[in-house]
Amino acid sequence: MSTDSAERLIEPTGHLNATIQVPGSKSMTNRALLIAALAEGVSELSGPLNSDDTDVMREALVHLGVRVEISRDTWRIYGVNGGLKKPRAPLWVQNSGTSARFLTAATTLASGPSELDGNARMRERPIEHLAKALRGLGGRVETLGDNGCPPVRILGGGLPGGSATIDGRQSSQYTSAVLLAAPYAEHDVVLGFEQDELVSKPYVDITLQMMRDFGARADWLSDTLQIQVEAGAGYHGRPYAIEPDASSAAYPFCAAAIAGGSVRITGVPQGSLQSDWRIVDLLERMGCGVERTGDGTQVTGSGRPLRALGEVDMNEMPDAALAYAVVALFADGPTRITNVGNLRIKETDRLAALETELRKLGAQATAGEDWLEIRPAPLRSATIDTYDDHRMAMSFSLAGLRVPGVVIRDPGCVSKTWPDYFEVFRHF
Repeated sequence: MSTDSAERLIEPTGHLNATIQVPGSKSMTNRALLIAALAEGVSELSGPLNSDDTDVMREALVHLGVRVEISRDTWRIYGVNGGLKKPRAPLWVQNSGTSARFLTAATTLASGPSELDGNARMRERPIEHLAKALRGLGGRVETLGDNGCPPVRILGGGLPGGSATIDGRQSSQYTSAVLLAAPYAEHDVVLGFEQDELVSKPYVDITLQMMRDFGARADWLSDTLQIQVEAGAGYHGRPYAIEPDASSAAYPFCAAAIAGGSVRITGVPQGSLQSDWRIVDLLERMGCGVERTGDGTQVTGSGRPLRALGEVDMNEMPDAALAYAVVALFADGPTRITNVGNLRIKETDRLAALETELRKLGAQATAGEDWLEIRPAPLRSATIDTYDDHRMAMSFSLAGLRVPGVVIRDPGCVSKTWPDYFEVFRHF
């Protein structure tokens, strides 16, 4: 591969034979950072992700009065027991969706007003559904941008609590944001969902489990699509290990499916709630060999055309959908990825971006409101635009393992979640 900073040529490879340790989970790192910051006492996070998104969250918490000590593999967080301070300047979240949403809810607990802002794309990513839910709980939150997008002004002073509903159809992060702040509300919080719909529910389950791990009392109410969080318990500092990132693991797993050979990921936890691990199940159904052991998972591809699965609902693993769309280029028939409308409000409009870039490679690709159809065709070289989106860069690099002449523009955008991705990629 070339090492030019603006573009990177991906060179086709033969069958793979690699063992890889993927970085820590971004979703879990940012949740753990906020929980530990709000907790009473000290927490030590082992195996956290060092990336642009987690840097943004960590720096914002420092501005809110949280002390953070960093070493190579462990972060020590000195919790403030819900007592966040008024920041002296607006909180800058760049294009980190988890940071923007989680901090919007958390700063309702701060001692004074906060303002939160981000880059041009963040100002296009809606957050009004979250603001509305927080207002339903007594929080004073106002979106200042067009169409309910950032900047956001949060007056702080506490979150009264009570019952509210939230529109869960666009992003589960809105729900997680409310839940993460709720243990420090003045009264119990009961959160329901408009039209009884919630996308990417496994991410909410991760949030609830991590909250309970730190001592909060939070769970689904029996036989309802409602969640209750008890006030008063708060969080308690503790050592906490961050799992490897399942979304990142999708790329080496999919690399084996495309190029053939084997890739093994170490440290895959048994019983993990990260839904993107399920990409392995799809690859197995497509004809790949899968070996699961106590200390890792291995995917082996033959290098022959993969079995097309037809329609695949990827609502519960939307981040893996991009890598899977590239895998579908090498299947023996069409693939239709469904129930992924939330991809349109990610770092870029990912459905539109996938349609455009897959067509560059020669495939017949069509995107709808919440679906993407890929019909394989003879593939050709292409220069891939990545739209400042880490997952576009990582996903389309996989095509270059089989297709000569694939060039990735702006490869440095992977720093958002896996800064050394392309260095690791060389050893796939």
